[in-house]
Amino acid sequence: MKQKPWATYIFLVIQIAVFVVMTLYYYHLTGQWNGTEQSKMLYLFGAELPVAITQGHEYWRLVTPIFIHIGWMHLFMNSITLYYVAPPLEKWLGHWKFILLYLLSGIGGNMCSLLFGNPWTISAGASTALFGLLASYFGLRFLHRNPCIQELSRQYAMFIVLNIVMNLFEKNVDILGHIGGMITGFILIFVLGRHLKMISE
Repeated sequence: MKQKPWATYIFLVIQIAVFVVMTLYYYHLTGQWNGTEQSKMLYLFGAELPVAITQGHEYWRLVTPIFIHIGWMHLFMNSITLYYVAPPLEKWLGHWKFILLYLLSGIGGNMCSLLFGNPWTISAGASTALFGLLASYFGLRFLHRNPCIQELSRQYAMFIVLNIVMNLFEKNVDILGHIGGMITGFILIFVLGRHLKMISE
């Protein structure tokens, strides 16, 4: 198990389980399957609503949105991204540093939405944390000259740029959360990623 990216798998299981529970609970109440797309359900399960944090002191809403997704396509895309992007980082950083990077990137993205976004806009998704992971690859290229790191950082840097540009034209995307997660992950990797056993060997 020490060699497996178990933290990545746990994060995947949690977000899928939350999605299933939300869907089944809403179906039980209404007979409809689109519970994860309903604002009341999103709020009930812990999606980010800035005014609820600032006025209601519901600070857990900086963490819980990382595991909530709006619609099955949102869940699918973020799950696929997590599955492919996270395991190398978890292997290089170690399980606990990776967990810290993932969660703090998500919190950083949600903090950015809280501070600079519309206080009445509800948002959720692992994208804040995922952008932190993607940006951390770019940060690693300044710490290590490993060819694998250099190549992945180029690929993911282009992926980030394309996504940010696309976000500018999409109304329902929390671009502030993405930017906040990206900045947080980039900064954190200079603290967490200095000593990577695989790269140094």
